[in-house]
Amino acid sequence: MNEKVIIFDTTLRDGEQSPGASMNTGEKMRLARQLEKLGVDVLEAGFPAASEGDFEAVAQVAGVVKNIEVAALARTHKNDIDRAWAAICHAKNPRIHTFIATSDIHMKYKLKMNREEVVKTAFEAVKYAKSFTDSVEFSAEDGSRSDRDFLCRVFEAAIEAGATTLNLPDTVGYAIPQEFGDLVKYVMAHTSNIHKAVLSVHCHNDLGLATANTLAAIYAGARQAEVTINGIGERAGNTSLEEVVMALHTRPNFLPVYTNINTEHIYPTSRIVSMITGIMVQPNKAIVGANAFAHEAGIHQDGMLKNPMTYEIMKPETIGLSKSKLVLGKHSGRHALRSHLKELGYDISDEELKLVFKKFKELADKKKHILDEDLEVIVTEGILRTAEVFNLEYLHVSSGTTVKPTANVKLKINERSAEGSGSGNGPIDAAYNVIAKLTGSKSELLRFSVSAISGGTDAQGEVTVRLKENGLIALGRGADPDIITASAKAYINGLNRLEYLKANPIETSEVI
Repeated sequence: MNEKVIIFDTTLRDGEQSPGASMNTGEKMRLARQLEKLGVDVLEAGFPAASEGDFEAVAQVAGVVKNIEVAALARTHKNDIDRAWAAICHAKNPRIHTFIATSDIHMKYKLKMNREEVVKTAFEAVKYAKSFTDSVEFSAEDGSRSDRDFLCRVFEAAIEAGATTLNLPDTVGYAIPQEFGDLVKYVMAHTSNIHKAVLSVHCHNDLGLATANTLAAIYAGARQAEVTINGIGERAGNTSLEEVVMALHTRPNFLPVYTNINTEHIYPTSRIVSMITGIMVQPNKAIVGANAFAHEAGIHQDGMLKNPMTYEIMKPETIGLSKSKLVLGKHSGRHALRSHLKELGYDISDEELKLVFKKFKELADKKKHILDEDLEVIVTEGILRTAEVFNLEYLHVSSGTTVKPTANVKLKINERSAEGSGSGNGPIDAAYNVIAKLTGSKSELLRFSVSAISGGTDAQGEVTVRLKENGLIALGRGADPDIITASAKAYINGLNRLEYLKANPIETSEVI
């Protein structure tokens, strides 16, 4: 009988460490529910010791999900472990995940500890975590660059102390698949008590090899994969959940293992993560990219018409991409809207439906047909965002070849109205200058990108910005049929995320 690979999703923790991708509590809650629906086995909800905001978010997520384990990250510090347990103690299935670096370079320059001290610290941390819960995971940070025999020694100590899962991370994305697979085999062969724990891997994508390294590790015997939706995460990102799961699903002849993932929820989950974080999925992204199931070459189209399997190794329906789309318009009712949102992965309350339906009708007056992408924007703007400091009330711009671009803006700032006017190099620059003045923002605009959410001249424009202020980086996202309004919404969204980060600073100096 095939063995199971445990899917450990760290989108809410490591994924959130993508520059500017911080999520507020409401966004984390909704994503946690979707991940439970997706069927992940373990959900790493966050790093409770990092900030008060992260602690509250982890605690709330722990109270929402019921059918999966909720993990909280902690360094091998007693205070971190106490904080982690306080956040997840009421979870139905809690897990404490503690870590310490084991590579010589990290021990010497970061920890300033010798090997004996690291082994002792790991043992004591796991033993202390075990006093709270039976499910304890230990990670050897920078494991792929650690001395193999020392790595096995640390793992033996962690298991002896009570660890039920051992995680071998490729923290800086340094490993090559064959090398990483050999390392997994070595650890399994030379860790005397390895049979008492599950071996996990957590790979980063600095060389574009995260998925390949994870699959090599599974082939070598690892039975837990630590992943994120869309592969988001620190630097170049993490192993992509959808890539690993669909590789295992598509190639059981080569990798005779299985997961509990409900694959039809992969695409809706990918879209939700993209909407929440503002990080767009590249068109050529495997599995969930816009071009993943598109065929333009004539020879491919001919083959597809004769037999789809000539050029598609997966059916789009398998990941939740439906070929038949229900077109909604201004005459569509609440029932049709709710039903279609449910198909997209949004199971909303009656109160939320009222908000979404109102925005849906407003957009339907501007567009003849409402597409799935439009609905996702409505849901994001209607219910996924919590109370914000800045809100756009009014925007008027004047621009042209013979007119100096000017903008008049009215904002609501903490429920107080403020308005002003100004000029710029173009209508968007003018609007941004006024918004910056009204909000008192000193942020720097690092990136500005525009794209169409769907086809047609009436398509909503989607704008993404990246802002930086005092070392904090935030992504902002906005959508509207008017591209200038979309730009203003994106800028204001980015400013709101900066305010959230200022109030909830997240410690990211140590990662796995």
